[in-house]
Amino acid sequence: MDLLGSILNSMDKPPAVDEKQKKINKKHQEDLQKRQAADKIKLQTFKDKVEKQINDFIPDDSLQKITLEPMNKVCRSVVHEIAEIAGLSAFSFGEEDVDRHIVIYKKEFTPCSEELNAARKGLTWDPNAVKQKEESDKEDSPKLSRKRKNAANAAPARYLEKYEHLLGKESAKDAARITSTNKQYGFVPSENKKDQRSIEQTLADIKAKKKKKTEENENEIH
Repeated sequence: MDLLGSILNSMDKPPAVDEKQKKINKKHQEDLQKRQAADKIKLQTFKDKVEKQINDFIPDDSLQKITLEPMNKVCRSVVHEIAEIAGLSAFSFGEEDVDRHIVIYKKEFTPCSEELNAARKGLTWDPNAVKQKEESDKEDSPKLSRKRKNAANAAPARYLEKYEHLLGKESAKDAARITSTNKQYGFVPSENKKDQRSIEQTLADIKAKKKKKTEENENEIH
């Protein structure tokens, strides 16, 4: 016997598949195919049901929306697809795996984003309250603008009252005039915020300060 034959004979042969296990595997495969076929039929039945609901809903002028029963994610995707093809608006509400469902609206009755947000939070939508709030905001807006304007005009007067006992009446008036509102810098005059020196002069001053400090340190050491 040659070397190769000896090695092959010494190796363990692959375990033979038991006939019983073959039957079990075959049955599992058949069951899987049956479940898939049943799910396909079930999904098609659901699709036909939803299409009928929508076909009855569209021509009914008495209805603005229809609410479907809770369903899983796969079924919801089917409903959204059918509604889009039919030219309707569909939105999901509720908690996943609990009561997640779809409400289908006719396009002309599609709710605004605020109403949708309220529905998703389980709140009651009151368009009259929203309208009243918008009108109230419009009325308050001019009052708020006037209040800010009056506050800005009152700033120099407050400055005058605060420093009159220190600066004297005339000096305080001058100071109040100087500190009137500046659009760019606030209550400090822009001239006070600008360095009038040239770059060369600034560098020379810095150098002189460093030299002076060095000399002072040397004098302290000696």
